[in-house]
Amino acid sequence: MLPVHGDARWILQLLFSAFLAVLFLQSGLDKVFDWKGNREYIQGHLAKSPLRPFSGLLFVLITFMEVGAGVLSAAGGLSVFVSRNPSLLLLGAALSGASVLSLFVGQRLAKDYAGAASLAPYFLVCCGAVWAAGA
Repeated sequence: MLPVHGDARWILQLLFSAFLAVLFLQSGLDKVFDWKGNREYIQGHLAKSPLRPFSGLLFVLITFMEVGAGVLSAAGGLSVFVSRNPSLLLLGAALSGASVLSLFVGQRLAKDYAGAASLAPYFLVCCGAVWAAGA
C-alpha cells in the first residue's frame, strides 16, 4: 500500500532533519574541536575581504549558528519521529538556511566564487526543509 500524503511528508521531514543535523553538527563540532586550525583558515580566507577585521567574531558566530542548526535539526527530527511535530525542525531549517547564507556572503566577499556556488545546493536543501516543516 502506498503511503498517504501525511506519511510522505513525515518521511520527508525526517530525511531533511537527518541531513541537516549531520551537516551542521559535523561542521560546527569540527570548528569546536579544531578551533585553532579552523579559525586560522577563516582568517586567511577573509584576509583580503572587507570582513577581515571581523573574522574572529564571525568565526565564533558561524560556529554557534552551525552547532545550533545541527542541534535544532536533530531535536526536530526526534520531535517529528515521536510526535509528528515539525516545530523544532522548522527552527533548525531556518537557522541552517541563515548559516548557509552567512557562509555564502563571506565566500562572495572573499571573491571565492566557486566556494560560494558550492553552497547553493545546501541552501536549496534548507529551503526544502523549511517548506516540508511548514507544509
